[in-house]
Order: sequence, then C-alpha cells, then structure tokens
Amino acid sequence: MVGKRGRVIGRIAPGIVGEVMLPVRGATEAFYAYPAVDEEIEVGAQIVVVDYDPPRTVYVARAL
Repeated sequence: MVGKRGRVIGRIAPGIVGEVMLPVRGATEAFYAYPAVDEEIEVGAQIVVVDYDPPRTVYVARAL
C-alpha cells in the first residue's frame, strides 16, 4: 500500500478522518485516511500513501 497514489473523496484534516480511493487488486477501493503531516487536503486532490494500518486505514500526503 505504501507508495500507492489515489485521490481524496472525503476531506482530510488534522483530527478529521477523510476518505480516499486507491487502486487495489485491479479495482479501485475506498479507504479511511488521516494526514501524515498536519495539513488539510481537499476533495479531488491527488495523494500518496505514506503508511498503512490494516485493514482499511491509510496515512497520506499530498502528491507532488
């Protein structure tokens, strides 16, 4: 999961659980997301996974 790129479908911010869509097993699936650093990431932004907490939680940063 670490290094996968996806997009935000539910706003991510410190203290707020967001949601992202990530490519997994040939499909796209939704995961709960927290910011890896204290930043706000709006809906539609491209992200990259920096940590994974099974089964469906990821920590993300804005993709460059």
